Amino acid sequence: MAQGLIEVERKFVPSPGTEERLQELGGTLERRVTFRDSYYDTPELSLMRADYWLRQREGSGWELKCPGAASVSGPHTKYMELTAEPAVVAQLCEVLRAEVPVPGAGGVAAVLGPLGLQEVASFVTKRSAWKLVPRGADEEERPLRVDLDTADFGYAVGEVEALVQEEAEVPAALEKIHSLSSMLGVLAQETAPAKLIVYLQRFRPQDYQRLLEVYSSTEKP
Repeated sequence: MAQGLIEVERKFVPSPGTEERLQELGGTLERRVTFRDSYYDTPELSLMRADYWLRQREGSGWELKCPGAASVSGPHTKYMELTAEPAVVAQLCEVLRAEVPVPGAGGVAAVLGPLGLQEVASFVTKRSAWKLVPRGADEEERPLRVDLDTADFGYAVGEVEALVQEEAEVPAALEKIHSLSSMLGVLAQETAPAKLIVYLQRFRPQDYQRLLEVYSSTEKP
């Protein structure tokens, strides 16, 4: 697999005072944006059931989230993110046990049909994107990111995220995520399902049930 950053994240249910609390903690509002996400899979959900999540974000291109090693348990998720299209295509072919196309034969869109991938969800999100450097951190340390999302089907969810380059950095990143979550009033074992999961639950219940057969927790991308 082509190397990418490791995304460590924790989802939570935001409250009306979450943004004010972020300001009190020294957080900076980077932007407010609106975008559409479309997710693709086979009719049998072969990718999602194997914990791979293929998304096309309006204006940002393709991303494939690949499962990270489950080294630490708790209310968080950890994924490797692939955004370079040749790496995404190669990983899709590996997961779906298909032949990798000749290099230069087209990007992700060109292999959707041959791999049997189709759109399974599409929705618009309004996001407030914050960043915050943990107190006591050195200046070169990556800030934590906090995204507060509201989907067009009426679901709101927050996410505290850290990006690291090495597996060895994950435990320290988790400690910072849990510390900030606590300061935001999130209970230690609180979890919140991702927008995609809630979308499937509401609008594609048969697909949602397929995922429940595999996952006991609904905290997925």
